[in-house]
Amino acid sequence: MFDSRNSPSGGEAAEFVEWQSEIAAFAAIDRLDPAPADAVLFVGSSSIRLWHTLAADLPDVPTINRGFGGSEIADSVYFAEQLIRPYRPRAIVMYAGGNDLADGKSPTQVRDAFAAFVTQARRWAVEAPFAYLSIKPNLSRRRQLPQIRQANALIRACAQARAVDYLDIHAPMLGADGEADPRWFDDDGLHLNADGYALWTGVVRDWLARRGLL
Repeated sequence: MFDSRNSPSGGEAAEFVEWQSEIAAFAAIDRLDPAPADAVLFVGSSSIRLWHTLAADLPDVPTINRGFGGSEIADSVYFAEQLIRPYRPRAIVMYAGGNDLADGKSPTQVRDAFAAFVTQARRWAVEAPFAYLSIKPNLSRRRQLPQIRQANALIRACAQARAVDYLDIHAPMLGADGEADPRWFDDDGLHLNADGYALWTGVVRDWLARRGLL
């Protein structure tokens, strides 16, 4: 089960202090330039944070980017109120989990953290459509591919049980050899290049269309 120490119900744990400045920065941005109403909220780790073209890629719907780089799902659980409550989003899209595995979390722990985030998110976005982008393969973490596949399978089942749409970006990012295809990645072998984000945009756009959000 998800470690209760990672829950917002407890006192502020030292492991979350490193993110306080980034979360505070979101609030400061909102004071200076209020986020759009009825927007699609994107949350998660650096692959979300670095999606600088998000608004341009999805011009038909207002978007809010609240990714913070290096974060694990537990960090989004802990800060769920600050990440979701101010925006009353029309929909939520999450990408996170790869950092959890890189930090030594098991696929089961990643699934449980995801379930905890869904529970928290539903407190402030009860009926908003919710999509989870599967953990991507990548060049810099090749050895973790079996764990990534296992975590994705567990999260897919959990998402189905919790009325969350699972969006598979893992399979389209594989090459003919079953490994991550370099054409989607930046020079670090971990983050996406423009082609990678174009692929993600197509997946998200199709989901938004199916949900009647475009």
